[in-house]
Amino acid sequence: MNYILFGDQTRNHLLPFTFTRPIADIRVGILTIREKWEKMLNAKTSTLTEEYLNAKFPLVKEADNILINASILPNETIIRELHELSPNQTLITGETIIALRLKAEDIEKLDWDVIDSVTPLQTKGTPRKINYLWDLISMNEDLLLSDFELITKGRKSQPIPETVKYLAPEKIFIEEGAILEHIIINATEGPVYIGKDAHIMDGSIIRGPVAVGEGSKVRMGAKIYGSTSIGPHCKIGGEVTNSILFGYSNKPHDGFLGHSVIGEWCNLGADTNTSNLKNSYEPVRLWDYQEESFVKTDLQFCGTFMGDHSKCGINTMFNTGTVVGVAAQIFGAGFMRNFIPSYSWGSVSGFSVHNIDKSINIAKRVYARRNVEFSEVDEAILRHVYEQTVSYRNI
Repeated sequence: MNYILFGDQTRNHLLPFTFTRPIADIRVGILTIREKWEKMLNAKTSTLTEEYLNAKFPLVKEADNILINASILPNETIIRELHELSPNQTLITGETIIALRLKAEDIEKLDWDVIDSVTPLQTKGTPRKINYLWDLISMNEDLLLSDFELITKGRKSQPIPETVKYLAPEKIFIEEGAILEHIIINATEGPVYIGKDAHIMDGSIIRGPVAVGEGSKVRMGAKIYGSTSIGPHCKIGGEVTNSILFGYSNKPHDGFLGHSVIGEWCNLGADTNTSNLKNSYEPVRLWDYQEESFVKTDLQFCGTFMGDHSKCGINTMFNTGTVVGVAAQIFGAGFMRNFIPSYSWGSVSGFSVHNIDKSINIAKRVYARRNVEFSEVDEAILRHVYEQTVSYRNI
């Protein structure tokens, strides 16, 4: 069977992260949504996504295909029901599509006429769906736990080094090549997963549930609280709690990151701090691209959501409930505004437009530092996002 992950109207609520990736490639828990599906299906997937993303995330069609809503999180019941789908059947929860089994020619002309002609079947399970940015924060702890079980089931951890002080060793899993120096790990409140070739330096304290991705480095004296997911090839220091870093991003210095989600190729300058609680203790409002306004999250704790390639200078202070777009450059004293559009350049005193060519050159240099190729496809995506977000820079 050929599996294809598609995005629904949720995509607009998940901007700025979905400016540069399909919903399927958002990281929440230890794994991305795609990685969760692929592990549970024991199969590779492709993507039905926005046209400008096709070159990087191509669609693979076969004669018989199951299309899966990427904003739905997999569970054993759904996996079983997918395998039982007949041609021209769809699996739904309420009025939300979970999956459709279609021929290749129906994918080409996928629209409501095709969907309406497919026989609906209600799932017997209770699937979870990511609808808004803040769902990434509110669901992260549960998904850390389930991903830990999924990744480690039937496997044996590398031994915990003698120099590590730890509690609840049965909930600590260390992949091959990871280096753990004189550190403390407390897994009594949740598991701790250390990825392949990760490096946890002296004096770091980790309290689960926490995941440190492949090749990531936790700097000396860092304090990492649950529920925190650090993706691959990140550099982390200071104090971090209830946050997600997708990958290839840096918060290497002192400063506080709380209830926040940071995309790829971002950099937080020394002593950057994110407010995650209002002085009034009121629920936080957050910018929503679909509504083009600030909306209620019903969360008391809510920090910063930063799109790919954005960076901030030393001593930057982010307000509670801040959304930063793609490739913004932020610096200067004082609390920043709560919505900073893509390709903005500036501070509290005002923003101008971050020149697209300069932004591309920075991205090329950053990729080169990690020995990663910055391709023409990557450049085309960033240029498209620049054009797509012009109107927001006038807000």
